[in-house]
Amino acid sequence: MTNCLLRDTAATFRGGKFAPFIEEVTALAMACPDTIEGCPAFASCSARLESNIQQLRRQGLKFIRRTPGGATQFVDDIVPRPEFSFCHLQMFLEGQCSVKGYSEVFWVSVVRKSNVLEFDIKFTVDQNLLDTDVFSKSDAMCVTYLKTYQLTEWQEISRTEVVSNNLNPDFVKKIHMTYRFEEQQLLKFVVYDIDSENPRLDEQDFLGSCECTLGQIVSNGKLTLPLQGNTYNRGELIVSVEELAAVKDEVTLQFCGRGLDRKDWFGFFYLRSDPFLELHKVGEDGSYVLVHRTEVIKWTLNPNWMPFSVPIRSLCGGDMQRSIKCMVYDWSRSGNHTLIGEFFVTLEQLSTGPGPSTLFQCIHPEKRQNEPLYTNSGEVRLVRYEYKKVYSFLDYIMGGTSLNCTIGIDFTASNGDPSSPESLHYFGSMVPNQYEQALSAVGEIIEDYDSDKLFPVLGFGARLPPDGRISHEFYVNMNPENPYCNGVTGVLEAYKKCIRQIQMHGPTNFSPIINHVAKFAETYQDGSQYFILLIVTDGVITDMTETKQAIIRASSLPISIIIVGVGNADFEAMNELDADTVPLIHRGVQSVRDIVQFVPFRNFQRLNNVNQAKAYLAKEVLAEIPEQIVWYMKSRNIKPRPPGSRTIEAAAQY
Repeated sequence: MTNCLLRDTAATFRGGKFAPFIEEVTALAMACPDTIEGCPAFASCSARLESNIQQLRRQGLKFIRRTPGGATQFVDDIVPRPEFSFCHLQMFLEGQCSVKGYSEVFWVSVVRKSNVLEFDIKFTVDQNLLDTDVFSKSDAMCVTYLKTYQLTEWQEISRTEVVSNNLNPDFVKKIHMTYRFEEQQLLKFVVYDIDSENPRLDEQDFLGSCECTLGQIVSNGKLTLPLQGNTYNRGELIVSVEELAAVKDEVTLQFCGRGLDRKDWFGFFYLRSDPFLELHKVGEDGSYVLVHRTEVIKWTLNPNWMPFSVPIRSLCGGDMQRSIKCMVYDWSRSGNHTLIGEFFVTLEQLSTGPGPSTLFQCIHPEKRQNEPLYTNSGEVRLVRYEYKKVYSFLDYIMGGTSLNCTIGIDFTASNGDPSSPESLHYFGSMVPNQYEQALSAVGEIIEDYDSDKLFPVLGFGARLPPDGRISHEFYVNMNPENPYCNGVTGVLEAYKKCIRQIQMHGPTNFSPIINHVAKFAETYQDGSQYFILLIVTDGVITDMTETKQAIIRASSLPISIIIVGVGNADFEAMNELDADTVPLIHRGVQSVRDIVQFVPFRNFQRLNNVNQAKAYLAKEVLAEIPEQIVWYMKSRNIKPRPPGSRTIEAAAQY
């Protein structure tokens, strides 16, 4: 498994804060081709290498050592030896150092430890769910919750689709999770019967729940867990897992059916069918796992299903010759769908595109066995095949995409008098207040990706000098001509200075600053710039309707919104904006994508170590940003530019 650690590290060292160091090493390698023992530059260079390594180690990265015999192991330290030349030191940073005749070969890895793996978790219900519907069967949905050392309360992380009128649902939607060997990841699965369109779970019928750890699922491959917690405990949840392949590209497929069997009847005659298509991949244990289900085309024998995209690693685990089972069903309102026929194919076969080789006979197994004159139950043909390379967050960053962070600070009166130790804006303690901790935790991470390190900082909910007017969109440094603060240090200085000049008031309105940043994001939709708005607040939003509208409008723009809640206020309404599992909808208009991440700071207050609390906060609020950036680029079909093509552009004038 350590083979997956051997990656190109040059890109990491050549980018960001490590660029000057590797340039220095490269220059020394050219000037001093011999050994570095006795070279005056060695001591300085060695110290700088160790400093950079310590920074990597704090980010959770490890180093491995490979001996000439091929054995590998993790090591705590890696320092240049006097016997090495600067050329060898340069190769250290390239991840390919091999010293002839030397007893050990070191490789630097910038990928996390091998005990961090990616998995897809699949759900199926067996043994019949509890039926709570009077005139039909239950419409099941499974909700997953996660609890870890950092997250001491259950946090909802995923919801499956709703499978209507089915007591043994096979859910298509899976959970994509990262498994960490050294961390216990507790999971809870709750199954509901969905009776209304309201996303609130307390409005639905509870059918049962079960708990386990991710480690149990990974070690067993498949778990069968009885659903409990209901007066009439019924049904079992089958949870299976498969490690995902490294390939992240995807394919777009489209199929059509011709001359399918008639399954729907009227009186004594079969007239039409309501066909849909399912794709199943063969699992590691030989069983077939549902990957995709098309829409139902009503009342036809010649359906044209819509195109759909699916990751290659989900469809065939990256193996082009892995079997894919395609099944055509006739939809039934009762949930008892009737098989029309099936066929088998591989992605390698589909990759040839539409043509004679991708025209498939739809075969019903029982009919073929029992009817001598049976030929087929119709045909299914491939209409479209498109291979799409999926780029990563680092592809875009290394290609020149710049992150621009704007900060919004809540100055409403509910924060308390800044001169009082009870205030969330109090500066008299040796420990930074929650606003300072949140600003520095998130800002220090984003700062590494911001080309100019200049942050515009906006305030809201305060009376401003000299006339005391109430503002929900003002510059914290009180300089409209130059609203930028230089780095995180400048942000904190401007924040502290502002507290002494304004009078706290209210209410808590988010929409003005969201619209402010969205206005600039609207002018940079080519992938060169991406905007992040960090809002630190203590209270419940008072302009919720306007905020929803602003977020929905901004969801099609290159922007992400991070909301950190400080204090002990009720932040229940914030979870609606953080549309991780339920899309944000207002007056029938749905957000294009999820762009909001909300985290209450009190989740981390139990940690006595301030630096540890900041680290966990930063990890939690920034976890979704890379995925949101990639999603935006993908939706606009924006490809990253070649590495090193970054152009320094003037910052947008806020």
